[in-house]
Amino acid sequence: MVEVIPAPARCRWNTAGRTRVGRDTALEARPGTEGVARWLRATVGAATGLSFPETGDRDDRIVLSVESGLPAEGYRLVVGDGPSRIQGGSAAGVFWGAQTFRQLLGPDAFRRAPLRPDRDRELPAITVEDAPRFRWRGLMLDVARHFMPKEGVLRYLDLMAAHKLNFFHFHLTDDQGWRIEIERYPGLTGIASWRPRTKFGHRASPLWEEKPHGGFYTQDDIREIVAYAAERHITVVPEIDVPGHSQAAIAAYPELGNTDVVDTAALTVWDDWGISPNVLAPTDATLRFYEGVLEEVLELFPSEFVHVGGDECPVDQWRRSAAARARITELGLAGEEGLRSWFTGHFGRWLAARGRRLIGWDEILEGGLPEGAAVSSWRGHEGGAAAARAGHDVVMCPEQHVYLDHRQAPGADEPVPIGFVRTLEDVYRFEPVPPGLTGAQARHVLGAQANVWTEVLEDAARVDYQAFPRLAAFAEVAWSRLPAPPERDFADFERRMAVHYRRLDALGVAYRPPAGPRPWQRRPGVPGRPIEGPPPNR
Repeated sequence: MVEVIPAPARCRWNTAGRTRVGRDTALEARPGTEGVARWLRATVGAATGLSFPETGDRDDRIVLSVESGLPAEGYRLVVGDGPSRIQGGSAAGVFWGAQTFRQLLGPDAFRRAPLRPDRDRELPAITVEDAPRFRWRGLMLDVARHFMPKEGVLRYLDLMAAHKLNFFHFHLTDDQGWRIEIERYPGLTGIASWRPRTKFGHRASPLWEEKPHGGFYTQDDIREIVAYAAERHITVVPEIDVPGHSQAAIAAYPELGNTDVVDTAALTVWDDWGISPNVLAPTDATLRFYEGVLEEVLELFPSEFVHVGGDECPVDQWRRSAAARARITELGLAGEEGLRSWFTGHFGRWLAARGRRLIGWDEILEGGLPEGAAVSSWRGHEGGAAAARAGHDVVMCPEQHVYLDHRQAPGADEPVPIGFVRTLEDVYRFEPVPPGLTGAQARHVLGAQANVWTEVLEDAARVDYQAFPRLAAFAEVAWSRLPAPPERDFADFERRMAVHYRRLDALGVAYRPPAGPRPWQRRPGVPGRPIEGPPPNR
């Protein structure tokens, strides 16, 4: 009936024909919806020229209201039956209804200034009733490998909101850079936020960009990002990686590393891709350092969850370190692998004591999880299923399905091709709930998340190309109650995407066109790491 993405649950005609929205159409914001009204005037009003005055004709108005009978994030949009109404079970529900209203206004409603400011708009006279399938509808953006300036992050929050995504996983630290100001540790931004050069392409590439790369967000930048997200009903979840993926921090503070086996004072911020062997030393001083980091992080991010990484932690340095072996003996651990669980357990308890919850990549399952901890299941469905069966909450983000840095098509034209081919249709047929779970276990699946790693995404245009249009398909998977993957109507999704591409054009998104990359989107001669065949089903 309408070309809305994500697809709404129910849609019906109120009357035949269309309803006019013009410059005199008023906007009435009832209690709890004032923020949505501000967003409509600032964003949709700027794009269309509609001023949305507070007072006007009784029937020529849009009424925003919170209605207790609707699901918390659900909404009801009524057009053409007296005053138009956007109702939600909470302010978030009203906001998601406003996103659908914007789509009904047409692609020009996604611009920053009106093309035809004197023209009235026409909307179909329909009622839309809708609510999300999952609580967690996420996007992870890696700003450690390639830094994205603040304005780019704010832009991606707007893109998330337009697709009804509501969790922004902010990957702030890694071997290749530290991106958040910590006032008590100025070396993290003075040293750890910059690397001397950058590998261009996959880690096997012989190509280098021989200039420094880096940047960081000040604490005021972070406050702005968090506030901007909150206005759009998006929760920002910070990630501070421990105990692996930590070479940048060790380069700034060498005492954090395993100094009895490595000359950590000689380390620099890593300029290569892959997994660095330089990991944190299992000392009390390291714990106190990161507790200090997290104290400032908690002041900046009000989110329930804090991500601590926990993945891809080589243990060779611990195996060779007398200090690490002594710590293993002192703690009564079975071996070096137990140190990773010890790190996770410590920070899980530390966060819980402060009213927060730890979340980490699925390697943290190995050795047991602290109570209340949640899992980001990235290596497949198995980790998520194991976590859910053990009574832990899980966010499904398996690389075989929703790692958007993986290539979108076979062929030599795909820029810096990484991983398996994951087409728009493949993403659309992703099912977040692992098979074989009971109903009670499935309720531990908080939702799903698409991940964008940026080793080979050197700027915002490359991020756009890899993320879109597949993020639109992912958004529908996370929001809409779709049939089983083989039964999903991909042809209908493509039909709606024909209009949605025009919205993305208006937003200035450099997406991959259906026919393949444009000439300037290609990267001839820059090697990637394509993997042939279907991804493993695990």
